[in-house]
Amino acid sequence: MASVTLKNLNKTYPNGFISVKNVSLHIDDGEFVTFHGPSGCGKSAILRMIGGLEDITTGEIYLGSDLLNDILPRDRSLAMAFQNYVLYDHFNVYDNMALGLRLRNLPRGVIDSRVKTAAEFFGISNVLERKIRSISEAQKQKVALGRAVVCRPKVLLVDEDFARQNEHRRQEMITDIKKINKELGITVLYVTNNYDEAITLGTKIVFMKDGEITEVRQ
Repeated sequence: MASVTLKNLNKTYPNGFISVKNVSLHIDDGEFVTFHGPSGCGKSAILRMIGGLEDITTGEIYLGSDLLNDILPRDRSLAMAFQNYVLYDHFNVYDNMALGLRLRNLPRGVIDSRVKTAAEFFGISNVLERKIRSISEAQKQKVALGRAVVCRPKVLLVDEDFARQNEHRRQEMITDIKKINKELGITVLYVTNNYDEAITLGTKIVFMKDGEITEVRQ
């Protein structure tokens, strides 16, 4: 199961700032959930704690029945799409997408099949042999999503800055992420400051303010 459950989740930084206050939430398998609220309300901190990029102060995070608190980020069945998607310029598109699979020591045939399937899914089959530095920013964004999808995550975490604030690219990214959710059945957790985006994208909308959930709308 790819459900996500937060139980009494708290995040306090060393300077004393309380980013997340006693948040409890259940997200069903296959849902597209948007987190909406002003900057600093704790929504990105929640995603980063789920992904293992931020330590949890107190509380628990479950993926299905598995407690994630002490599981290393690389061992969680998650993929993350944040602004700083690190692509390797000296690799071509194929090798960038295949890297995570090679690190997992998957057979060459499995890697080839997954990479080519993902490239077709995102419409980048024609650039597989090109170096990263020679493709467009929009294509780089698709490569980053493709690299995430080939690992077959149960949950995709998306920060609103992933599209680098370019409106056209943002719309392309939203289209791709909706396709990932609907056609691949991957649970999506998406953070946004945009109210209209939040209410039109998500099957569940989580409104936040000052580190707390103020409303959950379905």
